[in-house]
Amino acid sequence: MRKALGWHPLTVTEHSLGWFNQLPADDLDGHLRACNAADRFVREVAAARPYPSAADLAAKAEAVTLNLDWADVEQALAAHPRIGQRVEGESAEARSSRAEQASMSTAEGQVRTALADGNREYESRFDHVYLIRAAGRSPADMLAELRRRLDNDEASERVEVTGQLAEITRLRVEKLVSES
Repeated sequence: MRKALGWHPLTVTEHSLGWFNQLPADDLDGHLRACNAADRFVREVAAARPYPSAADLAAKAEAVTLNLDWADVEQALAAHPRIGQRVEGESAEARSSRAEQASMSTAEGQVRTALADGNREYESRFDHVYLIRAAGRSPADMLAELRRRLDNDEASERVEVTGQLAEITRLRVEKLVSES
């Protein structure tokens, strides 16, 4: 019944903090990887259990992400699709990406083309996928940010990418765990 209503585990709050704090390590790993695929992120967030509140968990997830080294960020980036690319499958990561990029379904053809061209230019320049918190942004906003960020030097762009990853991670963790 839930599936027929469009239910997706990471698009609604489903789990309590108690559930998260008591989850067996093997199960916890998969849920955390759907929020951020970096091994270090998973280890550090899991090791800090139990969390006194969902807000503390979200803050820890964001802080760990902001302190990842570049190799860890690259590992997380490998799990993210290009902006505008529809991800297939039913993994938690795929469902999250589709929900976060939902605004792309209304993008005009020229914006889609410009994003595809911009993605290729960005990847050629920085050697990784263009990452932006898509949730709450229009396709035109994401395109404008892509164009702005193409002028960044590598060090500045790494800071921006890490910040965007932290925002995405925090949002996904907040959707995974509630206070109850």
